[in-house]
Amino acid sequence: MSARRDWSPQQDTPPPAPPRSLLIRNARVLDPASGFDGIAHLGIRDGRIAELSQAEPRGEYEQTLDARNLWLLPGLVDLAARLREPGHTHKARFASEIPAAQAGGITSLVLPPDTQPVIDSPANLLRVLRLAGQTGGLKLRVLGALTQGLNGEALAELSALKAAGAIGFAQGLKPLRDLLVARRALEYARGLSLPVHVFAQDAALAAGGCAHEGPVATRLGLPPIPVAAEVAAIRAWISLVEDTGAPVHFCRLSTARGVELVQSAQRRQLPVTADVAAHQLWLCDRDIDGFNALCHVIPPLRSAEDRQALRQAVASGVIGAICSDHQPHEADAKINPFPLTEAGISGLETLLPLTLGLVQEGQLTPLAAAARLSLGPARIAGIEAGSLTPGAPADLCLLDPAPSWVLRPEHLLSAGRNTPFAGWTLQGRVRRTLLDGYPVYANAD
Repeated sequence: MSARRDWSPQQDTPPPAPPRSLLIRNARVLDPASGFDGIAHLGIRDGRIAELSQAEPRGEYEQTLDARNLWLLPGLVDLAARLREPGHTHKARFASEIPAAQAGGITSLVLPPDTQPVIDSPANLLRVLRLAGQTGGLKLRVLGALTQGLNGEALAELSALKAAGAIGFAQGLKPLRDLLVARRALEYARGLSLPVHVFAQDAALAAGGCAHEGPVATRLGLPPIPVAAEVAAIRAWISLVEDTGAPVHFCRLSTARGVELVQSAQRRQLPVTADVAAHQLWLCDRDIDGFNALCHVIPPLRSAEDRQALRQAVASGVIGAICSDHQPHEADAKINPFPLTEAGISGLETLLPLTLGLVQEGQLTPLAAAARLSLGPARIAGIEAGSLTPGAPADLCLLDPAPSWVLRPEHLLSAGRNTPFAGWTLQGRVRRTLLDGYPVYANAD
């Protein structure tokens, strides 16, 4: 019988070797797959969950962890994060961004196809996976490019991309030439049983704008992006879903009207899902006042009314996932006049605390928060994650919900310090992130 070693979340470093078995005792377990929310013990054997029980566990475990007063939830699944490698390594690398993801409790991450080179061929996809594998510690999933070079015209090698491991297809922020290309793409993707991830913004209506069309943009003299840009695009894609039956996932909703359209499609049982970036649930167009380039994002920060509609959609499940939309930048990318700065927020390490903020405000229950961060995005991505049921991979996040802390950009592990939440008081700290039962991140602060 193996000797039992005890270790606790207060240790400075994880155990020196991966245990074949681990028992996490007395945690508040949040399992969105079963709907369980209560104090329980979770056992791990050979990288998978062996048991979840409120009763005393069966058998011996090599190591135990007393997780009293901590929350245990599935590892987060982030549906959109740009890690900047390959092609933009002056901004960040896998070596900096994967530890940042681990610190945020993220165990699976979906990479959009707009790297350099674009992920429009099996060779480029496998290159990305190989580069990420050199760092390790994260399950990286990849969206293949919908069109060659993301040029919006000729379809990419979709079947070959699926065979190489693509979990879906997308255009990043690039538009398609016309709706005929969109329809053909949906027909092809449906035959492959993979979703198309759509950034819903009509390029002609957006017209190169950088801010929400409203009083703030007018006063600042910024080129606007109207709500109609999102609405028109969603309407067109839903019409194509009606014709083809192909699944579509709308990425980064930003408007109340967009939420209404998605909700209507779901009520008609169309295969339509949606996500929202965490920053859209806290910021609005007023935050760009003073030409705050840290709040320059695409889609733009909308009105306070749009923000409230997004929150309600997350609570109801119309929006099934919250993502980071992580886009790390070097400092110079944010110092030009607002329209000339690069859009995006460094969000891996704020995804979880911002979502916990919704719990603290009573917008979400802890179990619903766990669902939007793990099971919901896992189902959208079609991957094995987001569950604590026996047999599932032991990808876990152990969280202390109590401590409050002030976000200091210089303390972020990400190479991108471009966050508008600097100086905000956030609550909750990840204490352990486990990947296949092995601790890849530990924090006792």
